[in-house]
Amino acid sequence: MSSWGGKAVSRRERFVVIVGYPDVELLDVACPADAFASASRFGAVPPYRVEFVTLGAMPVRSSCGITMAPVRALERTTGVDTLIVAGGHGHLKASSDRLLVDHVRRIAKECRRVVSICTGVSVLASTGLLRGRRVTTHWRHAPVIASRHPELTVDPAPLYIADDRFYTSAGVTSGLDLSLSLISEDHGPSLARDVARTLVTYLHRPADQAQLSMFVTEVSPSDALVRDLVGYITGNLDVDLSTAALAARAGLSVRHLRRRFDRQLGTTPSRFVRTARAEAAGHLLQTTNLPLTTIARRCGFRSTETLRQAFRDHYVMPPSRYRRPLT
Repeated sequence: MSSWGGKAVSRRERFVVIVGYPDVELLDVACPADAFASASRFGAVPPYRVEFVTLGAMPVRSSCGITMAPVRALERTTGVDTLIVAGGHGHLKASSDRLLVDHVRRIAKECRRVVSICTGVSVLASTGLLRGRRVTTHWRHAPVIASRHPELTVDPAPLYIADDRFYTSAGVTSGLDLSLSLISEDHGPSLARDVARTLVTYLHRPADQAQLSMFVTEVSPSDALVRDLVGYITGNLDVDLSTAALAARAGLSVRHLRRRFDRQLGTTPSRFVRTARAEAAGHLLQTTNLPLTTIARRCGFRSTETLRQAFRDHYVMPPSRYRRPLT
């Protein structure tokens, strides 16, 4: 047995610590906490002990207004297996707190793996332990973190990234995807599948799946033509959406249309259409029992095989696996 902050903890347990601070994101704490706790209830051997810690063991108010009470002080925390730093609106202030950063660095040097959820990467970056590593965070915060930490390679696209023993994830619920992946690493996919079913989520989105759906991609208001074409494409997936047909609709040459799409969306019209169709197919797979042939037709694919190929390219898995939890 070992003792942390006066509480006896078996060495046969995996001690998971989630670090919080004022204005932390509640979901960044809750998603990994519930995932690891559920794994223990389903018989993880060794089990996980999950604790929420803060400087001075002070309660902190989350960004949604709920106040959370920690189990112990960050300063008195040792013997950690997995260190998780949550994100939140207070991440910049937290990353400038010398005492907090020093203790996160101390624990990170001693533990088996180090994890950040969303903007929690700011705190980890301030420790200097991520220098030269590839990391991710919420796409909206990536430019700020990249500018503050040029020593990092900040990739805003993936849901999560593993670089040696350092794991970083995108916004909020992607922390659940990462947690399921870590549970699978420790105990195998069967246990992670049980956790996913309990939490009523899919097991599990691949790390390199894009954070941002094109259906919420922001198009510059200054280019009304591209914005209107995007609306037309997403609302009429089953019609002719070839680049030539779109150019004719817009009254532009094919070359000019390609330039406008590249400038506004960073992609070609044909790639945009293919991705839109794949994402629409994904939505129908998750929300309906329609056969694949019907989904392919509704989304504008010429055949189910064409749908399967586009789906694999976009989601890195076949439609059959995306539709239901792994068995």
